[in-house]
Amino acid sequence: MEKKHQINIWYVVVAILAITLIQDWWAAASRVQTIPYSEFEQDLKDGRIERIDIGDRFIHGYYKTPHKDRSEFITTRVEPDLASRLDQTGVEYRGVVQSTWLRDLLSWVLPTLLFFGLWLFVIRKFAAKQGFGGLMSIGKSRAKVYVEKDTKVSFDDVAGVDEAKAELQELVEFLKNPQSYGQLGGRIPKGCLLVGPPGTGKTLLARAIA
Repeated sequence: MEKKHQINIWYVVVAILAITLIQDWWAAASRVQTIPYSEFEQDLKDGRIERIDIGDRFIHGYYKTPHKDRSEFITTRVEPDLASRLDQTGVEYRGVVQSTWLRDLLSWVLPTLLFFGLWLFVIRKFAAKQGFGGLMSIGKSRAKVYVEKDTKVSFDDVAGVDEAKAELQELVEFLKNPQSYGQLGGRIPKGCLLVGPPGTGKTLLARAIA
């Protein structure tokens, strides 16, 4: 039993490590180095830039070949006559509306969904091994209600309480044929209370009624 618990703990540890690595990888892939505008101008003059995306405040550029261990960059717009200068250099450019909300949202949503997916997988696997019948059965009682339909006890087995036995036999007959007694004005009783000291046959009478 302890070994099974230990294995499941390792599942959780591995899942947490995997989520951490994926989140770090996503953050690293999403980061683009920011360079000074002067460096952007120099790269532009040297012909290193293949394409740029012009936003409202930032410029996102891509190098023809990796330069200083980076293939793309971001810089802040400074000069308003940038478009005319780009036309003179022949660099491809286009205006875009930059928005990072989707990237930021995915950087949080994807790891969270992955975590809960792994967590559900581990819990279901653990529940199946322990015989709990799945995750949805956790917290539910496994007790079963047993109703004894045949007591194998009759009024013939009861002795010593003839008066009580006779009244109860009438009650059973009334329950079996309520219409006959109803025509005579009889009414169905709401219950029957057996009173007496221990050992006088109350339980045996109740089993006989059943």
